[in-house]
Amino acid sequence: MEAYLVEFGNLLLRWLHVIAAIAWIGESIYFVMLDNSLRPPQAESTRKKGFWARCGLYTGGFYHNQKYQTAPAELPKDLHWSFWKSYTTWLSGFALFAIMYMSNPTFFLANPGSPWQWVRDLSGWQLNAVALVFLLGGWVVYDQMCRRISPNMERDGVLSIAVALMMVLVAWLSVQIFQGRAAFLITGAVMATAMSANVFFWIIPGQRRMVNAMKKGEAPNPIDGKRGKQRSVHNTYFTLPVVFLMLSNHYSFTYTSEYAWIIMSLFIFSGALIRQYFVLMHMGQNKIGYPIAGIVLLVVIAVLAAPSVKPKSDATAANTTTNTQTATTNTGNGAEATAGMTLPQVMP
Repeated sequence: MEAYLVEFGNLLLRWLHVIAAIAWIGESIYFVMLDNSLRPPQAESTRKKGFWARCGLYTGGFYHNQKYQTAPAELPKDLHWSFWKSYTTWLSGFALFAIMYMSNPTFFLANPGSPWQWVRDLSGWQLNAVALVFLLGGWVVYDQMCRRISPNMERDGVLSIAVALMMVLVAWLSVQIFQGRAAFLITGAVMATAMSANVFFWIIPGQRRMVNAMKKGEAPNPIDGKRGKQRSVHNTYFTLPVVFLMLSNHYSFTYTSEYAWIIMSLFIFSGALIRQYFVLMHMGQNKIGYPIAGIVLLVVIAVLAAPSVKPKSDATAANTTTNTQTATTNTGNGAEATAGMTLPQVMP
């Protein structure tokens, strides 16, 4: 009964994690789409109010969405804050990781095939500590790159390249230190931690400062809005890669391959390219080259992850030929039906 209750609790926790992730990712994708599809108003009276708008037809009705470029004249009383979906996703995901992997690290995390002796010598608590360092260290390095490379959101292109290189390094290191399935999961958790930390440390605090400034009758600092958007954009590009990495434990041909870290990196880039297509599409740009490039990377992954087919030895080939000829002779009129078949040998 105790084992059943533990398993049932695991089921509920996993369900909570999936529901929270769907709500968070869905809302994030929606707001990125909404922000990128806004257009400057045509009427002069509307332009003076300082917002861009978007009209659309959803669920059988017409909607008119507006975004203020600075701040509205009056703060809405029912202001919506979106953060608990993010926190719930991360907390439930970390709880699952602790229960399923950190509870038995020498089995689920240890990598006895690591090329590094110090990794093979790690004890259980040390493996858990290294896993936590990955999560915390990944966030710190990513956050510092954002602060130093593009503090005023003027060099976001260079920052994107730096973040991509960082994720390649994380993928390579994780495969050297942890066994394959855990390496994929931990790399995804590094990205997911950065996503949730962006909400906790940057997006929500910036929004609170903007709201507090308005309550005091002051003009909000536009840098808060820009920083929040920068981190939100990063989150949207992390989304598809993280979803794959969290599902990868069901497909052993990815994490057991000798090219595991390359496969992981290519999946991250492929997901980001495909997401970029939809981001641009909401802006009215149909850049079909992005999904094509993403699909090309998936084809490369398929080639890298494919099992190797070893050629048969001469002795095996001769045996196969003999068996086939014997079977053909014994079948008489059915020779044509069995000419291409290899029958199993019958031991005396």
